[in-house]
Amino acid sequence: MTKRAWIYWLAGLLALVLALYLLRSILLPFIVGMASAYFLDPAADWLERRGCSRTLATSLLTTVFLLVIVGLLVVIVPLLYRQVLELIDDIPRYAEAMKGLVSWITGLLEDRLSPQQLASLKKSISGFSGDALKWVGAVTAKLLQGGLALFQVLSLIVVTPVVTFYLLADWDRIVAAIDGWVPERHRKSVRALAKAIDGRLAGFLRGQAMVCLALAVFYAVALSLAGLRFGLLVGIAAGLLSFIPFVGATLGFVAAVGLALFQFDAMLPVAIVAAIFMAGQLIEGALLQPKLVGDSVGLHPVWIIFSVFAGGALLGFLGVLLAVPIAAIIGELARFGLGQYLASPLYAGAPRPRKPRRKPDAPSS
Repeated sequence: MTKRAWIYWLAGLLALVLALYLLRSILLPFIVGMASAYFLDPAADWLERRGCSRTLATSLLTTVFLLVIVGLLVVIVPLLYRQVLELIDDIPRYAEAMKGLVSWITGLLEDRLSPQQLASLKKSISGFSGDALKWVGAVTAKLLQGGLALFQVLSLIVVTPVVTFYLLADWDRIVAAIDGWVPERHRKSVRALAKAIDGRLAGFLRGQAMVCLALAVFYAVALSLAGLRFGLLVGIAAGLLSFIPFVGATLGFVAAVGLALFQFDAMLPVAIVAAIFMAGQLIEGALLQPKLVGDSVGLHPVWIIFSVFAGGALLGFLGVLLAVPIAAIIGELARFGLGQYLASPLYAGAPRPRKPRRKPDAPSS
């Protein structure tokens, strides 16, 4: 590839990143629509092979997909909304309970600490717990009351199905057009690389989506049956966050056990809540991940966690959604580049040019 071609590609990449950053507040329905079309494309191809036209297959899949999503929203969103409002109302009570816990802890330490140390410890713990609860309440209230959040929800409901339909209908033509942009001499390598990336993305995204959905249902149902208040909210959040290794289960465990300690007087219900998350981790590690995801992504958990945090810091919630796919693409590009490097003379070392052997001088006559 020439130097000018590298400049064009880098300029295009920088322009894409800049556009994502500047338009991040309105891109959510388009990203979700693109992801939905990507998920549904294999099903559309399957219907086409069985005699359906692309338009009919797209219409059927989009309609069924939309009905499923709307049905879930109609059933779950009102319950979640009510639990979020109840959680906001209960935050002052949890703050008082936290102060009581601090008093109990300081009572145990009265004989071991000086009065100054005890007062400092009590003040620090009370201030930290109060600030944490206030921050959670403020963030939750902002999410519920913000006009942007309402706009995003409405745009997801209205715009996403339209984007999904048009992208799914033209998916094969879009792929063929992009393939035609690749220079002929690089087309074979680029196709192989694109196929590898598609395999990574398809295996991970579709598999991990099923894992998150299964864990969200399991946690929500199990915690609700255990009698935990806000069990539906905590369970769904823990399941959906499970695409970040260890983060969803850890945050869900801490939140659920903390709520159980405040709610129940006996330790048996608290132990049941903790056992639910242990069982969820066992199910995920022994059954869901090997069967649905396997080793398809080929990304280290630390790289996934870093990519999610980096995406969130750069683009907010949109960056969190794009983090793992972009990390998978970067990982595959890095493998391709490493393979090219290991096969090149730059790694093996170019053989030294052999000096021509000097012919012996002819004997003088």
